[in-house]
Amino acid sequence: MLSPVTNPSASSGEFCSSPGAIEQVRYGCSLGALASVIAIPGAIPITHCGPGCATKQFHALSGINGYQGGEFHVPSSNLGNQEVIFGGADRLDELIASTLKVMEADLFVVQTGCIPGLVGDDVGSVVRRYQKRGVPIVVAETSGYRGNNFTGHESVIRAIIDQFVGDDKVDKQPGLVNVWSLLPYQNPFWRGDLTEIRRILEGIGLEVNILFGPASRGVSEWRAIPRAQFNLVLSPWLGLSTATHLQEKFDQPLLHEPTIPIGAKATSAFLRRVVEFAGLDRARAEAFIAKEEQEHYVYLRDFACFYAGQTSQYQLPSQAIVISESAYNLSVASFLVEQLGLHPGPFVITENPPNEFRERIQQQYRALADHVGAEPLFEQDGHRIHELVRARDYTGQLPIVFGSTWEAALADQIGAPLVEIGYPCTDEVVLSRAYVGYRGALQLIERTYTTVVRASTMA
Repeated sequence: MLSPVTNPSASSGEFCSSPGAIEQVRYGCSLGALASVIAIPGAIPITHCGPGCATKQFHALSGINGYQGGEFHVPSSNLGNQEVIFGGADRLDELIASTLKVMEADLFVVQTGCIPGLVGDDVGSVVRRYQKRGVPIVVAETSGYRGNNFTGHESVIRAIIDQFVGDDKVDKQPGLVNVWSLLPYQNPFWRGDLTEIRRILEGIGLEVNILFGPASRGVSEWRAIPRAQFNLVLSPWLGLSTATHLQEKFDQPLLHEPTIPIGAKATSAFLRRVVEFAGLDRARAEAFIAKEEQEHYVYLRDFACFYAGQTSQYQLPSQAIVISESAYNLSVASFLVEQLGLHPGPFVITENPPNEFRERIQQQYRALADHVGAEPLFEQDGHRIHELVRARDYTGQLPIVFGSTWEAALADQIGAPLVEIGYPCTDEVVLSRAYVGYRGALQLIERTYTTVVRASTMA
């Protein structure tokens, strides 16, 4: 599977792909942001692109990534040779009119593919005619060659905010927060994770616009964005440009938490920072935290019986290798090193974060735990990632790999179990599982050591 390199670059000490093709690609193209629209309850994407583009993007992000499924009813203009020569604006106009007759939605998002971008279709003027008639419709530039589905996601969000949510400043609602975090469908566990994030934030007294997935109230939450007291960015970089835009547009403060918390220690510390920032009732928040910690540590106490008593029977891992997009990479690496005590191995970030965020990301890895840090590697090409990992000396260590299906052969070569946490993920069926927060950490421990036990049994 090959993909164009969208923004290859490397700073000192980084190992990064050269311009050209990428082997074992780990993301979709910009048009793949149609999955972000599908993740909004009540929203439907309309794709203005070549035949098969929309289907391939969604099934790549959903079908071979935890078999997530989803409501894939996406009208597409399916542009051909005639539109390449004469333009496809009229075809798009016809598609939108037909869609409005047969499909109901609270919001329609027109997304452009490569063909209209190359031939210069004036898609904006077509969509504006419907906007003037009161149709809830926006347009986002997501030509595949402009970037990957991470950058396409940001384009879709900006389009909804500017063209649908509007510019009116309204009174702020104390305790209401907009959360910008995991990329829907790209992360196979996004639905369960966003549900857990909403749960713990509500537990300390916030009302949450989670915006995507089953935990979202849908388009009504997007309408409520201007009312929020503040924006919470819960990722190393994705969502920062959106929150900065909202800060300027609606005078909303921004709280950036680069590491999505996993486990009691990280989650409780995160919640206390949010309480301080938002000025929430500390007594209520501490009561919630105490209850969650009590339950969490009961399970960990029982797990300790296995951990302490099975070291001779099973080869328990001592070193963590994490290969994934930055949000999960940083969170999982932090949890494994700080809370489970594993040694840091290679940590490879695969989604090609924009250059302006890389130094900040590196700083987070340098402080994974007390007196323990690491230097992440930014690499998109699967072949080079595997070369990097194989080149390390694992003498005296028992490594475990947290990665994708692409890492199956690599894990076998270095004698390590594999836990799939990223795209593509073909050996896991994912419904509502979460790996973040208090409850998600327990599921991650279960999955990790179940994998270890099975690998030891089959050895």
